[in-house]
Amino acid sequence: MIHFLRLTRPVNLAITAMTMYGLGWYLEGYYANSEQYGIRSFSFFLLVFSTVLIAAAGNVINDYFDVKADRINKPEKMIIGVHLKRRWAIISHWGLNIVAFSIAIYLSWLFNSFWYLFIHLLSINLLWGYSSYFKRKMLIGNFIIAGLTALVPILVSLYFHINPKLSLLPDVSHFPFSEDFSFDIVLNVSLTIAIFAFVLNLVREIVKDIQDIEGDKLLRAKTIPIVLGIKTTKIICYLILTGTLASLFYFEMFYSISDFNAMIPIWLATGFVLAAIFLLVFATNRTGLKRVDLFIKLAMVAGLLAPVYWKYLILTHG
Repeated sequence: MIHFLRLTRPVNLAITAMTMYGLGWYLEGYYANSEQYGIRSFSFFLLVFSTVLIAAAGNVINDYFDVKADRINKPEKMIIGVHLKRRWAIISHWGLNIVAFSIAIYLSWLFNSFWYLFIHLLSINLLWGYSSYFKRKMLIGNFIIAGLTALVPILVSLYFHINPKLSLLPDVSHFPFSEDFSFDIVLNVSLTIAIFAFVLNLVREIVKDIQDIEGDKLLRAKTIPIVLGIKTTKIICYLILTGTLASLFYFEMFYSISDFNAMIPIWLATGFVLAAIFLLVFATNRTGLKRVDLFIKLAMVAGLLAPVYWKYLILTHG
């Protein structure tokens, strides 16, 4: 059982659940009846649970198709074929997806919307296609994973938009954003976090491709470092990370964040991105690249959980 849990990447799943509950906790302050029908409701739990199940199934099928490459890239971490038979891996993959898709059917019926049915079915098929084929194609696989990561905050925003038992409050505090700045705060916060997650996860996937270059060559993959070389791939990563820094500064100015404390998560994310750029310059082996990957992940966590911190500031400062 412990080996199966490791296969699903429980830390990543926990971050996904925390992101959804954290963003939902912040957004429900803009809706009436959220105490009963917001993140404390059984329907929201089902949404988070089904999302986590699909992510877990995606991790399982990814390792299922990566057995040959993993023998070279990370033999010490192999689970399928060592601790778990391939047959049970594929059975567990479909079992998790069937439960998740059944929940999506229920949610679509509950909210009289096909959105969850469509998004869950799309995610399941994209994860299968990524693991079996697109992962070994230049950029396509990277964009798929980055896009699916960006869908997580969108799912939360969608929950509040289509829930018939929730209604948007007309006059509420825009904290930490300027009160005189008029915009759809729910949509914009969700989209901003989604874009942030997309960009950072895109560069993280490219860095992982550099780490896995030897095993990917065995599979005749056409990833960016194999096609363009490691040096050019690093330059691409620098450009994306530099663009991320620029977007963080733009976020502060565009949304008129003037509260010093509210900027702490943004500054943390900025610091982690700067550290990732610095480490990438000197990363010459797998260990160095893992450090880069760690700081990119830390930057993502800081950004994704920023709404939790803002909600905390709202509650503690009244």
